[in-house]
Amino acid sequence: MESIPRRTFLALTAGAAVASRMSRAAEQVPSLLDHILLGCNDLERGIAFVEEHTGVRAAFGGVHPGRGTQNALLSLDGRRYLEIIAPDPGQSGIQQYAVISKLNEPRLMGWAAHRDNLDQFATQLRQEGIEFEGPQPGLRQRPDGKLLRWKALRLKDDRGGLLPFFIEWSKESVHPSVDAPKGCTLQRFEATTVEAEDLLRLASRLQLDLHVLTAKERFLRAAIASSKGEFSISS
Repeated sequence: MESIPRRTFLALTAGAAVASRMSRAAEQVPSLLDHILLGCNDLERGIAFVEEHTGVRAAFGGVHPGRGTQNALLSLDGRRYLEIIAPDPGQSGIQQYAVISKLNEPRLMGWAAHRDNLDQFATQLRQEGIEFEGPQPGLRQRPDGKLLRWKALRLKDDRGGLLPFFIEWSKESVHPSVDAPKGCTLQRFEATTVEAEDLLRLASRLQLDLHVLTAKERFLRAAIASSKGEFSISS
């Protein structure tokens, strides 16, 4: 049997350890996760909060016409990103997420899962007897003037925000993760609830590999890694 040089063996072992860590991290992030939403009552405050913990400054993304919000974006590596969402002063009286204006500290507001064909997915949900709204069109103008277009489908019962809304990006639109500031990775994303088994069953019906933990309180939690280490945000 041919022996492996010690240096080669150590390199292979180190490579396997890195691959194992990457695999474990991947298992703790839903494969369909598109983006997570961090709500804040002031966009600049939300941007500063994320920069303080990651060293990366999110870039202004634009406003959501008719929804009363604006955002800033930061890539989470791969086809994922963080959306910092806050009230848009230019759209007073219109609130997509009314609770955002009342937040004293940034917190996780929810998440989106991507689907390639929302109309087909809607048909599957009807067959499963799962109620939903949409798909409905959405758009946002980027700072460079280009329009981002998508369709969104929302569950009528998202288990208090633990389950995502679903998004299909227009083929003509550049996914926000592509040119958002880099330097962060989503390490873990999980939901906790006292009804963990029920949530897992529903997540399975929705084709979501969501990591669910049993706890007395219901919340979402995300762990983001950067050059400054790892920090967590929760709902």
